Amino acid sequence: MYAGFFGLTQAPFSIAPDPHYLYLSERHREALAHLLYGVQGGGGFVLLTGEIGAGKTTVCRAFLEQVPAHCRVAYIFNPMLTVPDLLRTICHEFHIAVPHRGAEPPTLKDYLDPLNEHLLASHARGEQNLLIIDEAQNLAPEVLEQLRLLTNLETRERKLLQIVLIGQPELRQLLATPALEQLAQRVIARFHLGALTETETRHYIAHRLAVAGHTGPLPFSDAALSRIHHITRGVPRRINLLCDRALLGAYASDRREVNVPVVAHAAREVFDTEPHAGASPPHTRSTWAMLGMGALGGFAVLGLAALAMWQWPGLLQAPVPMASVSVRSVEASAVDTSVSAPQQRTTQPSPPPDPTPPAPPADEAPPQNALPLRSQLIALENSAWRELGPLWGQALAGDNPCNQAQQSGLQCFRTPRMTLHGLRQLDRPGVLTLQLPDGPARALLTRLDADTATLQAGEQRWRLPLDTLTTVWRGEYATLWRTPPGSTGRIGNVSSGPAAVWALQQLRQLQSAGALPAQADTDARRLEAFQQAQGIDGQGRVTPMTFMQVNRLTGIDEPRLSPR
Repeated sequence: MYAGFFGLTQAPFSIAPDPHYLYLSERHREALAHLLYGVQGGGGFVLLTGEIGAGKTTVCRAFLEQVPAHCRVAYIFNPMLTVPDLLRTICHEFHIAVPHRGAEPPTLKDYLDPLNEHLLASHARGEQNLLIIDEAQNLAPEVLEQLRLLTNLETRERKLLQIVLIGQPELRQLLATPALEQLAQRVIARFHLGALTETETRHYIAHRLAVAGHTGPLPFSDAALSRIHHITRGVPRRINLLCDRALLGAYASDRREVNVPVVAHAAREVFDTEPHAGASPPHTRSTWAMLGMGALGGFAVLGLAALAMWQWPGLLQAPVPMASVSVRSVEASAVDTSVSAPQQRTTQPSPPPDPTPPAPPADEAPPQNALPLRSQLIALENSAWRELGPLWGQALAGDNPCNQAQQSGLQCFRTPRMTLHGLRQLDRPGVLTLQLPDGPARALLTRLDADTATLQAGEQRWRLPLDTLTTVWRGEYATLWRTPPGSTGRIGNVSSGPAAVWALQQLRQLQSAGALPAQADTDARRLEAFQQAQGIDGQGRVTPMTFMQVNRLTGIDEPRLSPR
């Protein structure tokens, strides 16, 4: 009704899970990456959970549009099934005939035998079978156990069925019960989709309006956008409902801009009531405030059972003890934690803390001198590259480390949009930019295990839980990669030239080794298949990310993150 009034070609805030409107926030991007990773996995379960309206189904629809051609997908959207109903539905979705004779109802064996035969024949044809179950929190325990048994269908190389479970947070609680421990151990990737931040809420609204054909300034005032985030708590479905009603209200009032009163009125109509203007939605409060930590001058880290503050040598002020037990986990191997005090500036040690908490062990004592943070950002970036260089056998000691690296056959790579899944895929050390309470700082990521990351700054190392890392890391990542033999100059996104020719030759070799589908019979199709399998948006060009993945899969000598 209001589309033409605001210059739109269609309604932008439908609650239908249309993947064309998918806004890939960092959380949604990583959720999609986890699903794509599941397709490449060797079988088992992939788990995607999220609050009601967080966008799980929309991510799933976008995922289905990117499923490789060799995948056969069965999608179950109503999981309120018994075990026989489940097997019957799976056979129906995979178009498997279930022969049955006699008056008695089919037995489980009547379904399992043809399903097993289908999976084996499909595997022999080079196909992969994927079972997706939406609203999986409604699955009965006995049905989940049957799903686990289905993953026992396997060859010597891989399991024949990959299962993706999508559901609300109760699904995680269900899988945490002792009765389903065996299934939980077969989850190879899991991700919980949270709500949007206020900045992401603004981008989300602008994105959907742009997809619907809007140009020019947004039809929402700045204050209205803040109120929308406040009321909806960053949940996409609630944002859609509120924005749709607010635009309708503005149209009815002949207003070209939605203001705060219009939003408040729309909220009363859609949600019955509007939260008090002074109330802070739980998710918008800072992590530090929720823990009662206030403004901290050091590196504050969130833990499930305890908290502590750690010093990044030469970057931050000395930490203040926060708990009776230090939860800093120093790498088990002997690490020299002595740090030479920087000469640029000398400060007096902080006053001794209250004697109640014990002091940290002597070998973990922080240095007493610290460089000022903000005035050293450029130097810190160069220092980070210099720390990364030795892992590649290079001493990057100049004022322009990237130029120096290029002369040695290496190239710098930066991105603001890396994810944990992406780090695992690239499998190479790099520099992470951490958003600390008093500003950004950088540290070197040297190892990535299943649940922890090893970070290094100066001569100190920390082993950090991944849940903790994600509270201070927003995706800024930098690393090095080895350029093709004979290449000179910086390489960007290329479609021709010696570097592109080399990459395409490597893809032909990977295809000969069975790493790419045989039906990719041209260089363009091989490149497309490879980039799709690796989750790379190359648009027909060989990108630095493509070169890095080619290097990894062809065994080019580069340092790795994963333990060997």
